[in-house]
Amino acid sequence: MLAIIKTGGKQYKIEEGDKIKIEKIEGQEGDTVVFSEVLFVGDDKEVKLGAPLLDGAKVEGKILSQEKDKKVWGIKHKPKKRYKVKFGHRQQITVVEIIKIG
Repeated sequence: MLAIIKTGGKQYKIEEGDKIKIEKIEGQEGDTVVFSEVLFVGDDKEVKLGAPLLDGAKVEGKILSQEKDKKVWGIKHKPKKRYKVKFGHRQQITVVEIIKIG
């Protein structure tokens, strides 16, 4: 069973048992989370496509950890003004294991 869900402004293609990194959502390790914004559900025999969302479709997942992602570096500068700043950012993420697609 394959599904496409939407969370945090992004779309993820998932199957049961997948571990995905998504933008931070509220919850503790071990909590169950339900994704209700499902765009597509299908397998070899049947395909359901939403316009834009499927009614009644849910994907359940289990929160494995709350982490910070790799550091991303950025630079700001103004030409001819001797101004240059280097900065870094670490986005907070949640690692989720997909339990059930329904």
